[in-house]
Amino acid sequence: MLALVTGASAGFGSAIARRLVADGLRVILAGRRADRLEALAAEIGDAALPVRLDVTDTEAVAALPAALPEGWREIDVLVNNAGLALGLDPAWKADLAHWDRMVATNVVGLMHVTRALLPGMVARDRGHVVNLGSIAGAYSYAGGHVYGASKAFVEQFSLNLRADLIGTNVRVTNIEPGLCGGTEFSEVRFGGDRARAASVYQGTMPIQPDDIAETVSWVIRLPAHVNINRIEMMPTCQAPQAPAVRRAP
Repeated sequence: MLALVTGASAGFGSAIARRLVADGLRVILAGRRADRLEALAAEIGDAALPVRLDVTDTEAVAALPAALPEGWREIDVLVNNAGLALGLDPAWKADLAHWDRMVATNVVGLMHVTRALLPGMVARDRGHVVNLGSIAGAYSYAGGHVYGASKAFVEQFSLNLRADLIGTNVRVTNIEPGLCGGTEFSEVRFGGDRARAASVYQGTMPIQPDDIAETVSWVIRLPAHVNINRIEMMPTCQAPQAPAVRRAP
């Protein structure tokens, strides 16, 4: 099988790529940072193909299927991993440029990559779209506004894709992690402030990239007639909570 993983240069993406290759798949490593992709491909070997791709570049995404080398075009598994959160200010103070970038990457980019590769899957009557959502799409938190909304989109988009694909052998799964460490996520969110990013995980044992990779591996290796619609996963140090209530003193 052949997989394409977006955001493959670090974090979840690189862990997923390594795991899929260990499972016997070939993997297209897609991402913006060509140097990191090349280094990962050198580590993995001939089973990996690095491809520089910015999912917010609409023309590049549309051209991707035809631009791939022969033997790397019939993609069986798409892992829509590219995504980010920016800032944690309340909505009335948030940077609109941050909002636009989150929507461009988490929503539009995911849509366009899926639309580019889905026709081939349908024509071959096989394939699996695995989207990386978040519990932020289901549970609100202060400062989560557009990031959470973008992940709520991923959940609903995934379910509606599956509705369109009924009767085909193309599967769709949305994986929704909770608190995750071992990635650049919080460092990116806080503009490179490593101390603030580290404080998010202080005193916790969060989900790690290899845990996400294990989950992706599991859903795609299930029998072809089984579709896992969504997986909500949290570390044991986290749990859903009742809505916040502010009480007058």
